[in-house]
Amino acid sequence: MLTTDFAPGAPNWIDLGSPDTDAAQAFYGQLFGWTFASAGPNAGGYGFFRLGEQTVAALGPLTEGSGAAAWTVYFRTEDADRTATLVSQAGGAVRFGPFDVFTSGRMAGFTDPTGATFAVWQPGTTRGVDAVTSIGTLCWTELHSSDPEQAKVFYRKVFNWLEQDVPFGDFTYTVITPTGGGTDASQGGIATLIPVDKAVHTGSYWLPYFEVADVEATRAKAVELGGGQRGEVIDEPGVGRFVQLTDPQGAVFSVITSTPPGS
Repeated sequence: MLTTDFAPGAPNWIDLGSPDTDAAQAFYGQLFGWTFASAGPNAGGYGFFRLGEQTVAALGPLTEGSGAAAWTVYFRTEDADRTATLVSQAGGAVRFGPFDVFTSGRMAGFTDPTGATFAVWQPGTTRGVDAVTSIGTLCWTELHSSDPEQAKVFYRKVFNWLEQDVPFGDFTYTVITPTGGGTDASQGGIATLIPVDKAVHTGSYWLPYFEVADVEATRAKAVELGGGQRGEVIDEPGVGRFVQLTDPQGAVFSVITSTPPGS
């Protein structure tokens, strides 16, 4: 599961790019109980979603032309410049950076060979988000890929992730873990794009999961607030109950009520 130990290659930050940041603040505030705090007058509208006193995500205006609203998952790196080189060598593309974010850290954004966008965060004074896995926070990251085998080769070269293929219905699901982590350190998975994905996404994408106390109640609240539901609510033994949703601007995310460990 995700922790705030933030081993190299593990998710340590997440942010939402939105065409309407005020609407996004209202939606996620009512859905998850998040508040928003600006990063300051020089941050270009960027700021932080907080749950109580803890930063759990971030939000900013779209910066890449006509890009659509989307969540971006960041993975920890010890050297953003070195990661950019590895991405290029492995067949990916550098979208922006690397560059310093004041004294907070150094970041860069990439696209993998199958079209999924992601980013890396090299910590400075900010190691990452303050909380994961608990209610209202990021708890899992999942790559929905048009070519899972190509994706596995790419990320193995960039992050040296460990992989374990497991059956998941009619598909094979690959659980990913940072190098040096045991089974309990799994951070996400890689899956094949399915029809519900292709209705919105023309290519691969990273999907964040947020932990909630009640999937059905959260699903209903999201729809009430102007969001949408993608596909059916799924019960997976040993995993939990989950569903894909969209916010009113179209950003895709999932919510899950996880099965307690050992259950």
